[in-house]
Amino acid sequence: MKTLNKIILIVLSIFMFSCEDILEEDITNDIVQIISPTKDAVIESNVANFKWNSLKGANKYRIQIYQFDQVLILDSLTTKTNLTLPLEAGSYMWRVRAENYAYQSTYSFPSNFSTNIPDDLTNQQVILLTPDNDKYLNFTNITLNWQELDKATSYSVRVVNTATGQEVYPQTDVTDTFITLDLPTLADGNYEWRVKAKNADTETKQYGAKRFNIDTTAPNQPKNATPADNSTQTVNTSINYTWSIATDTGTVKSPISYVIEISSDVDFTSIFQTLNSNTTSLQYTFSNTGIYYWRVRAIDIAGNIGTNSTGFKITVN
Repeated sequence: MKTLNKIILIVLSIFMFSCEDILEEDITNDIVQIISPTKDAVIESNVANFKWNSLKGANKYRIQIYQFDQVLILDSLTTKTNLTLPLEAGSYMWRVRAENYAYQSTYSFPSNFSTNIPDDLTNQQVILLTPDNDKYLNFTNITLNWQELDKATSYSVRVVNTATGQEVYPQTDVTDTFITLDLPTLADGNYEWRVKAKNADTETKQYGAKRFNIDTTAPNQPKNATPADNSTQTVNTSINYTWSIATDTGTVKSPISYVIEISSDVDFTSIFQTLNSNTTSLQYTFSNTGIYYWRVRAIDIAGNIGTNSTGFKITVN
């Protein structure tokens, strides 16, 4: 009977895998049509905007960019049909193909192009470095960093509250490629920081922009659910730990994870197991009998740490 069950499982696995192939459209002989940059295009900017047409049956695209000496500088998979990339002055070649779960299309015919970085800043763009886009932070003395733009002599920096549109930090004529915000009263919220470059004659037409989120509020205290306080559990048997937590009512709701601690004493002075979970449950098996205590606390992605839940006692026999 066991052998028969194994055979059935293998057949079902093969069938399910085959179904994935059947459901996906065969795009092997298709070719993605590129839009820009076209063959022999000259881009008068420090950034290149790559665009191509979508292909029926595809759910992602692989774009490759080479220097003219055939050195691969980018091999990226994206679900979009466009990509913006900063490039130094030089000659390049690019191609793109479509992909789905089961198939890959033929690469588009390689298209050569070149970039030239002029003195005119109009069509150039300031490349923002850190903090990463949509970063969650629990402090306000944030250092903003960006890449130096050739031909630029100074930069203008703006920080805007995206909910209210209020400009909370304007600064012009910045000659460094970083600035530290000194805003101790900056409220929790979602913000966008923008940088524009200029020289004596021109300035970038667009601001480079990224977002960050300020969240200084600690997560709520979780409440233990199972295993219940003073319950009895069985050794070498998986125990399901669950807990609840009140809905975050703060301005910014940072993603939360949990730290579960198991101790052999009620004061948790000797913690012998620390577990992590991104949900409000996990499983753990005790290999030894005894009396144990467990608790959980929430930590958000901004770095705020909540209060530990009230510890529950369990007896493992």
